[in-house]
Formats: sequence, C-alpha cells, structure tokens
Amino acid sequence: MTATRILTGIKTTGTPHLGNYVGAIRPAIAASHTPNSQVFYFLADLHALIGCHEPAKILQSTREIAATWLALGLDTDKAVFYRQSDVPEISELCWVLNCMAAKGLMNRAHAYKAAVAQNLEDQQDADFGVTMGLYSYPVLMAADILMFGAHKVPVGRDQIQHVEMARDIAQRFNHHFGETFVLPEAVVDDKVAVLQGLDGRKMSKSYNNTIPLFLAEKPLQKHINKIVTNLLEPGEPKDPDSSAVFHIWQAFANSEQITYMREQFAAGIGWGDAKKQLAALINAELAPARERYESLLANPQLIEAELQKGAVKAREYAIPLMQKVKRAMGIAPLC
Repeated sequence: MTATRILTGIKTTGTPHLGNYVGAIRPAIAASHTPNSQVFYFLADLHALIGCHEPAKILQSTREIAATWLALGLDTDKAVFYRQSDVPEISELCWVLNCMAAKGLMNRAHAYKAAVAQNLEDQQDADFGVTMGLYSYPVLMAADILMFGAHKVPVGRDQIQHVEMARDIAQRFNHHFGETFVLPEAVVDDKVAVLQGLDGRKMSKSYNNTIPLFLAEKPLQKHINKIVTNLLEPGEPKDPDSSAVFHIWQAFANSEQITYMREQFAAGIGWGDAKKQLAALINAELAPARERYESLLANPQLIEAELQKGAVKAREYAIPLMQKVKRAMGIAPLC
C-alpha cells in the first residue's frame, strides 16, 4: 500500500507560542507516528522574506522553531524535516509553475485582495507596497506542496484556497505535459483547537496576545496572570465556556482534569487560583521539552546537523521530480 504523504510548512517569523503548539506542532508530531504515512515538515524561510526584511529576526526564528520541533520529540529519522531554502529545486519549480499559473487566479488570492482593499481604504494606489513575493505567494506554496507529491496538506480554513490553487496549477501542467504532479487535498481538522490568547481572541502574533511556548515557570505564571477575566469574586460561580482561562485549560488537560475544573468554576474558584493551577498544568507538560529546547539553542550545530540531514533526504525526492518536470517541458539534454 502506498504511504500517504503529509506536508506542513512553518514560516520562520517570530517565536513559537502556545497557540502554535496546540494548533499545529503537537498534532503534526502525533501525525508523524501514524502508520502508513510519510511526513514532510519544513521551515518556510523563503516565505518569511515576504513580510520580514530583518535578517537577524529570520535567523533567530529559524533557530527557535527548529529547536522547538526537535525538543518536542519530532523523530527526524521518520520525518523529512528540512529548511525550504536548502532545497533549491523548490525555487526552480516555483518559476516553472509561475509559467503555468494564470494571473487571474493570483488576483483572487486572499492576501493580495486584502492588501488591495486596505490600499483603497487608505486612498492609495491599489498595488501600493505589494511585492511580487506577496502577489505570487500561492505559487511558491504550490511548489512546496507539489515537489513532494503531498496527498494531504493540513491547513486552517483560511489556507484552503492555497491548496486549491496548487491543485489548479498542477492540473493545468498535467493537461499540457502529461501526468506529472499528484493533486493535493487540503485537510482541516475541526478537532484541533484554536487557542484563545490573553485577550480572548485567537492567540496570534498579529494581536500581540500570545504566551511564548517555552517560558520558564515564573515568567509563564506572569503571562497567564495577564489573561483577561471578568470581575466575579471568589465564591461566585463562573461560566467556563466563556473563559479564556478554561479554554486554555482544556487544551492541556485530560478528561478528568476538565471535569474537575468545570466543577471548580461552578463552585466559584477565584481567578488567581485558576490561573495558578493553569500555569502548573502547562508547566508540567512543557518543562521536559523546555530543558531540551534550551540545550539545543545553546548548541546550534546540533540543530544545523538535523536540518542538513533533512535537506539531503528532501533532495532525494526533489531532484528526480525536477528532472521529470524539465523533461516533460522539453528542457533536457539533446542526446
């Protein structure tokens, strides 16, 4: 039976936070242990260039994100874990796909349309500040996906369009040059939690409401103490389903612990006590990985060795695929 290939990219911007862990990293690592599957996880440093032109930030984010995945137990002997820029065939394929992608399709990309809408609202030229990187972002994503024959691409609902665009571009190529690319499928798991942040909105760097993933115990408690709550006093019953404290608790607790905290909310637990217990729960899960994370950051050569190992494995797939693509298009030796 052919193994199902699963691919996920992690853009190298910013420091990983609890929302990244619950929503993407933890389920992805679990998926890597699924029987009859091949997983490809990459650091999307080329994508990071679209919105960040600060080399030190991209380098630091690459270091932190790679260390995060390794510290949390990603088995790089089973998974293909690589840095996007270490596989030059991806950029080469991106150009080929640019030659197949319709401009009208790119005009409908959510990120581009949002930039145009904001410019018009600000009474600017429609394309003010829009780079070709932003405009053709879906083509690079298509190259990421199609290069490795991904069958399934786990995404949030806002990213479904990009996988559909990759399918469109692949179908157009296959129509012109023969069956070359696997048609990918977007996978949205509604069971994967979207974690609330300090202000109750989705935890996101854009909202500046995140809790960094590997904070030490005391800083972790300080961050959790910032979670917005209502003015109900200790002893007054509280609604767990409208509480960010309880929402985050659910993401780290087992069924017995969830039942326990529901009972505590009904009994009027004080917010300070609830936040103290939440910090202890999170710390218990992440403390062992935090030690490994700090050790990896102190030894970046270990991280780099894993990424280079992943690059070799990734190119074992990428080089033959790119040769096949070029032959199909007539870019090949004459004899």
